[in-house]
Amino acid sequence: MSTARVLSGIQPSGELHIGNYLGAVRTWRKQVEEQKEELLFCVVDAHAITVDHEPAELKSRIAGLAIDLIACGLDPSKCTLFVQSDVREHTELAWYLSAVTPMGDLSRMTQFKEKSEGKEHVSTALFTYPVLMSADILLYKATVVPVGDDQLQHLELARETVRRFNHRFGPVFVEPKPRLSKTPRIMGLDGESKMSKSKGNTIALFDSKDVFWNKLKGAFTDPQRLKKSDPGRPEVCNIYTMHQAISPEATVEEVHANCTQAKWGCFDCKKVLFEHFDAELVPLRTKRESLDVKRVTEALGDGASKARAIAKETMREVRDAMGLGSGAAE
Repeated sequence: MSTARVLSGIQPSGELHIGNYLGAVRTWRKQVEEQKEELLFCVVDAHAITVDHEPAELKSRIAGLAIDLIACGLDPSKCTLFVQSDVREHTELAWYLSAVTPMGDLSRMTQFKEKSEGKEHVSTALFTYPVLMSADILLYKATVVPVGDDQLQHLELARETVRRFNHRFGPVFVEPKPRLSKTPRIMGLDGESKMSKSKGNTIALFDSKDVFWNKLKGAFTDPQRLKKSDPGRPEVCNIYTMHQAISPEATVEEVHANCTQAKWGCFDCKKVLFEHFDAELVPLRTKRESLDVKRVTEALGDGASKARAIAKETMREVRDAMGLGSGAAE
């Protein structure tokens, strides 16, 4: 491929929050606008069933996430946007890749250890989750995969899987390269861990203006800054991290100076941050309100068709390389 093929995936675990937006979706929109690469965006619903879920709720979340992504600028006419389970080859390839993936590698995955710790019931799907992630990437022969630090281990497994598969069955896959996010990690409103819907420490991207502000003004800041007259430490403040992600450079410099010199209190800093968030989110809210669910579903269907065309060709190569099938299905 003369143009990089970039695959990004996101779980339908609920409404998009500002951590999702600042950490990934905002960058995806810029990539779509630039049109320099072949872009595939996948709603990875099969990954969402590694833990208990309500089927009706999951279906609703899939539709809601697709609407949110399009509202944020993932124009289906300029990229391939689709739902993972609409392309059945993902799970087929995952089974075949499991044949070249050692259990020892999976047992060392940090996320499996964290998510399974202290639980009485741990699904096999949670254990084999990284194999499916490898299949998501390799199915499209993606050359670039945007990841955060927490997903690097999974991507390295995918790269190792390419080496093992190609060594055993021939040169079918290409090794994907990571593209690390340049956005600082956005912590939750409690300041204790990464922003996550499961921990209830988020602000939904499309919360109403009043709800958004009420959540933001209660967010954790510098624990040592007890009074406005106390100089702040921007390097430990999550509000400042958000400023770095969304505010103009001049504002970031102003925030740093006024915080360290105790000219602004935390409330002042949050108010300015809110203004910059609101200015950026108003057009996204307007776009979201204009979207028709039926047309979004049709767009996902078109995206799945484009994705299947690539997937079918890859699977033809995989089955042939592995000696599978009678040829009757060709």
